[in-house]
Amino acid sequence: MINGSELRDAVISAGITIANRKQEVDELNVYPVPDGDTGTNMSMTIGNAAGELRLMDGSVTVSEVSSVTAAAMLRGARGNSGVILSLLFRGISRGLSGHEKAGCQELANSLELGVDAAYKAVMKPAEGTILTVARAAAAKAQETALSTNDTNILWREVCDEAERVLKRTPEMLPALKKAGVVDAGGMGLVIILRAMADVFGGGEIAKPIAAAESRADEDSFRSAVGEYDDDIRFTYCTEFMVQKCEACPDPFKLRAYLETIGDCVVVVDDEKIIKAHVHTDSPGLALQKALEFGCFVNDPKPKIENMRIQHENKVREAKAPDEAPPVAAVREYGFVAVGAGHGIEAMFRDLGADVVVRGGQTMNPSTEDILRAVNSVPAETVFVLPNNKNIIMAAEQAVHLTSRRVCVLQTRTIPQGISAMLAFDEFSGFADNRIAMTKAAEAVATGLVTFAARDSEIDGHSIKEGEILALDNGKLAFTDKDITHAAFRLVRKMTKSSTTYVTLIYGADVTQEDAEALQTHLTSKLGDKFEITLVNGGQPVYYYIISVE
Repeated sequence: MINGSELRDAVISAGITIANRKQEVDELNVYPVPDGDTGTNMSMTIGNAAGELRLMDGSVTVSEVSSVTAAAMLRGARGNSGVILSLLFRGISRGLSGHEKAGCQELANSLELGVDAAYKAVMKPAEGTILTVARAAAAKAQETALSTNDTNILWREVCDEAERVLKRTPEMLPALKKAGVVDAGGMGLVIILRAMADVFGGGEIAKPIAAAESRADEDSFRSAVGEYDDDIRFTYCTEFMVQKCEACPDPFKLRAYLETIGDCVVVVDDEKIIKAHVHTDSPGLALQKALEFGCFVNDPKPKIENMRIQHENKVREAKAPDEAPPVAAVREYGFVAVGAGHGIEAMFRDLGADVVVRGGQTMNPSTEDILRAVNSVPAETVFVLPNNKNIIMAAEQAVHLTSRRVCVLQTRTIPQGISAMLAFDEFSGFADNRIAMTKAAEAVATGLVTFAARDSEIDGHSIKEGEILALDNGKLAFTDKDITHAAFRLVRKMTKSSTTYVTLIYGADVTQEDAEALQTHLTSKLGDKFEITLVNGGQPVYYYIISVE
């Protein structure tokens, strides 16, 4: 039987493990465009649960742990892979509801419920994805539960089956076979299941991967310090940086001293500075000792924090309601749009969006981000425009978490979102507006000019990292070496005799001069055929977002 503390530790360990290996999963993504990659999204989703689980003590039941996990993952879900992962754990929570401990049959039933929940959320499930791997794992659990009552054996069988099916995913999806990789979401799920199995088998919680202590940069220092965030045997978390004096003693002596007055000691140094972290009841002694090695710097200044007070605040926050209630509705309709870039955000606000949630490619907002935005809109009905195919599922989960009537429009690009907003008619009813906005979104074509984030081969194109990519409605049209030339070619390819408007939204990495030069060139060549408008979107990732109507 698995008890609550074992399940809690297993999920925490899984969160740490997938975080350690997220780049490995990200690199399995077949399409070369920079995006909110699978490993990152899965890591952030389960990581949202791990943070809350650390506040639970050892007396918890599997029902309580799975409930907290499911709720936190639902709100923290990012990207399609993160949403599917959260749905798997929501089903697990339902299967373990009311149980103090979980045996083989309870685990098998809960996995099956999780798979059912995930499949129902995907309109057209494809074979060879995380769903396939999860379904096989759940079926194996049911089969194994008939022959054993050892939960450790059952979970190991589940992991073995998940790995076997993962290896076969290239045979199910041609794109995976051509790229010579397995499914990224399936890989992420296998990593999570294996990490849980290690804890169920008596292993310890995984440790975050920290950089070598010989490096004194901020990232490695924070990674090492982060291993101790939940350790509260001493009261004060003390950090400081000193600039070495000419006759600076060996920094090892500072480490040795700090270990006599506290624990969780991290000391890193280079030729000029020493940075230190210690949990202690005597921060004054730590700072006094530091002066023997040099003088304190002003940025950052020494920091002393009472961890017991911090922990008490965290516990109170965890017990507080998850979300503030929606603000009072004062009108019939409201709007939430997702976008990134000062110009794009301004466009949506000018068109009537109440809230613009910052996000898009490479930074998919969570369900909680969208829910918070929806609840802040003072309207009875809120239209949500995700404007990215990898955000739609996360937005749809918010529908079930609020008392508002929420309509998630299936906008997959910024131009689709803008066209949908333009089609709204305040004098029409809900159903008519939903239809009109959807039709308007579907009528606009979107071109994207970006760069290849990795080497790949798509539709016969051999693509090298850094090469310019031109996408026509999500499909690779061609590659190029020059941004402006690629944008010009893409506009010519996408426009037809029926085209009336072309809007060029240029990004943060394109100068105004280059954008204006493109507009001028297009006008001289094609300006008599349609109107060309230039907008400074300021968006990341995409050099140009092109709207063709």
